[in-house]
Amino acid sequence: MESFPAPSSYESIVCPVTPWYFKRMSMMAGMITLFGLYFLYDGKFGYPKANEIADKKTWFDEVVLRSFDEAKASGKLESWTGNAKAQGWPTGRDTEPPRWISYAAKNGWPEKPHRYTPEEIQGQFYWGGGTLLVGLFVAILMLLNKNKVLRAEVDHFITPEKKKVFFADAFRIDKRKWDTKALAYVWHKPEGSKASKVVIDDLKFAGAGLVLDRLIANFKGELIEKRPDPVENS
Repeated sequence: MESFPAPSSYESIVCPVTPWYFKRMSMMAGMITLFGLYFLYDGKFGYPKANEIADKKTWFDEVVLRSFDEAKASGKLESWTGNAKAQGWPTGRDTEPPRWISYAAKNGWPEKPHRYTPEEIQGQFYWGGGTLLVGLFVAILMLLNKNKVLRAEVDHFITPEKKKVFFADAFRIDKRKWDTKALAYVWHKPEGSKASKVVIDDLKFAGAGLVLDRLIANFKGELIEKRPDPVENS
């Protein structure tokens, strides 16, 4: 929370959105967008590639190893080895069967490839699209808040949502989160209306603490503050 010089009691207090808010929202929108792109990448490239490797493992077990076993059992292992080499198959050493772990390591594949279902692949596109929409929502929210201000006059303050709160109508202020989160909650009840709550946010609006100070100086209701921890007797 930044400190600002106290204005005179007749000056307007105008609190624009802080750079911190834009930085935080920009980082959030960027991070969410990256997650969305990652989901889409997996759906388009990552999962299909993993399935190709799983297909290779199936081919290795059902074609390479099976034909090796059949050739060895029929005494045609030498002929099988020559044909396998000609086709670029793994051949093993001596009379030992080829090993998937060696073949996979040579190609940079996992030892135990995972196969993804069509539903799992489609799910990545759903997650990617949904996450990108959330990122877009955060970006739009940031832009919508760009020109908002918290404003205080002599006898009232105006929230960023254009709600006017007269100091005389406020009957409770809760500032227990002020020191940790820079948040204060103000309950007010205009004549003829129901009681409602508004928020003063000093992290989002620069100088909001001055608005809170002016409100408290003209306030006669219940002020809820954080109570200090009790001191234990030694």
